[in-house]
Amino acid sequence: MKTVRSAPLPGKPRLTTSAMIASIAAEGQKTKPAPFGHALVELARSRPDVVGMTADLGKYTDLHIFAKEFPDRYYQMGMAEQLLFGAASGLAAEGFMPFATTYAVFASRRAYDFIHQTIAEEDRNVKIVCALPGLTSGYGPSHQAAEDLALFRAMPNMTVVDPCDAHEIEQLVPAIAAHRGPVYMRLLRGQVPVVLDEYDYKFELGNAKLIRDGKDVLVISSGIMTMRALEAVQSLKNDRIDAAVLHVPTIKPLDAETILREAGKPGRLVVVAENHTTIGGLGEAVAAVLMRSGVHPRFRQIALPDEFLDAGALPTLHDRYGISTAEVARQIIHWL
Repeated sequence: MKTVRSAPLPGKPRLTTSAMIASIAAEGQKTKPAPFGHALVELARSRPDVVGMTADLGKYTDLHIFAKEFPDRYYQMGMAEQLLFGAASGLAAEGFMPFATTYAVFASRRAYDFIHQTIAEEDRNVKIVCALPGLTSGYGPSHQAAEDLALFRAMPNMTVVDPCDAHEIEQLVPAIAAHRGPVYMRLLRGQVPVVLDEYDYKFELGNAKLIRDGKDVLVISSGIMTMRALEAVQSLKNDRIDAAVLHVPTIKPLDAETILREAGKPGRLVVVAENHTTIGGLGEAVAAVLMRSGVHPRFRQIALPDEFLDAGALPTLHDRYGISTAEVARQIIHWL
């Protein structure tokens, strides 16, 4: 594992180790604290079957808010992720709806077989909510879940969602609770940016939404990359590039109809932007839909490389691996 030690740019402060944590909000950006924790509390007020579970990470998945409000419905399972998901399956079998939280690396790598056999195969109503997805931690491969979407997309019965911001998380929690069956949700925690409220956005499970239209390029994105795409749009305007942004929060099942409709419009470059490895995520899912349907636009992908990523400050890493706002805009300009 290499550590990035970059010198500060002129006029910019030197980044400290605090910049390695999962903070994706830009300076001065509007945020909300712990939207998942607060949304789960609101859900639990009307749903006595909801329980919160974690593997020694309540504070770091915002589940401590639920624990304070409903201590008798909160289960701290210790540093034992296989036990966490096995117990969640058992509670679901008895009629409860567990929201089980951990880091994405631990669910996708350490406990995958337990989720596969006890939750997915049994089609249990467990909501798996995982922090530090993709490159939202600077602590190197041990904490960077760059391949989680590929793994959970491949699991039968599993619904997979990747929210953009706090506004969407607040809507997503009751939506996945209303869905009967296992769900894997990527979690943004702590001070989470608020972006989609400006676009009158409403989350609907299974549906992609065109956030803004444009004639030159269509960016198909999920998670934090929708935020990056919307930010890049403003920069692209300076180069007289008119960009559309199609937000795809539900990775599985994929909204093929909307993707084909938008990608099939003539004359636009189609760019898939994702906070995930190039292999097995949204980009390849979209490419497969286009190829199978005979729709062949100019196609490019913004994603993390197929390699173990460096450790370092998140802003530096996002620039290095091409998923910062500036890099998204630069790559689109280059391709056009």
